[in-house]
Amino acid sequence: MRLALIGATGYAGLELLRILSRRQGDELVLVTSRKETGRRLTEIFPALAGEANYNDLTLTAPTHLSGQADIYLLAAQHGAAMNLVPELLRDGAKVIDLSADFRLKSAQLFDRWYGPHSSPELLPKAVYGLVELYRQSIATASLIANPGCYPTSIILALAPILKASLLDDSQVIVADSKSGVTGAGRGASQITSFCEVSDNFRAYKVSGHRHSPEIIQELSILNGQVVKLTFTPHLVPMNRGILSTIYLKIKGQPKLVDLREIYLEFYRSDRFVRVRPLDYPPETADVRGTNYCDLGLFYDQESELYKIVSVIDNLCRGAAGQAVANLNLMTGRPEDLGLSGSGLRP
Repeated sequence: MRLALIGATGYAGLELLRILSRRQGDELVLVTSRKETGRRLTEIFPALAGEANYNDLTLTAPTHLSGQADIYLLAAQHGAAMNLVPELLRDGAKVIDLSADFRLKSAQLFDRWYGPHSSPELLPKAVYGLVELYRQSIATASLIANPGCYPTSIILALAPILKASLLDDSQVIVADSKSGVTGAGRGASQITSFCEVSDNFRAYKVSGHRHSPEIIQELSILNGQVVKLTFTPHLVPMNRGILSTIYLKIKGQPKLVDLREIYLEFYRSDRFVRVRPLDYPPETADVRGTNYCDLGLFYDQESELYKIVSVIDNLCRGAAGQAVANLNLMTGRPEDLGLSGSGLRP
């Protein structure tokens, strides 16, 4: 398969390049960047020198893309993919989009959170690229909407409960999430500068983060009716990783050992979800550089609330690794091709 990477010089693009170099049988034939057009890929990222065919690749402008590849991985900024995808699909190519352009099914909802969509007819046709939930649909899809990083950590943490109809629908789910700075992208900004991030811990977009409708959309599909959820993201002084702690009430108040069995059964065939033993909370270092999502289950006797702790690497499981898992399914390869390996600890 001929692969094209659109937006190769952002953090997600770099992570894709790292992972794709481990895979056999595909050739990366096109890499693009608006800011670095004309420069050699390994000039910008010397760490990639000697990997795959990267020494021979030069970054081009993201124009006249049609016909150059069989599958396009779009790691461009939000708003770019909606204008590129229609032509690529008409040409018979397949697309995996890492932006938010095709994650929401409703054009009205997209307009509310992001603004007008230039290709609203494609929104209901895009397959949400969370392998554990949509594996069969992904395998035959032409357009994949790669999930967001925060949504991945939260949806995987709650899917077994919702699918088993255990959620107490009278209560609001509270999702409290912390992310490393790479989640904000590679562009320079005051908020993510060293002096603002170092030795600091802050909440942001406390009311109205754009990932909220995506999370609610997918949780409601699992639940069979709309869920009530409040989501608060935080920025922590580390490079990569997300830790989400989710608080909720569960019908019947099952024992943790029984709840864990529900999780183990739900994810029995899933390579990249690990349910931790009871009383062993997962840490971001456990999954750094991997496609794993680690889950820990807890119960607070006083409040009668269950707590689910979920950790992922935002650049791998929350972006590039997830995209490669989708790519593997779309091309009939083993799901974990290029994604094996334990966490980078320390």
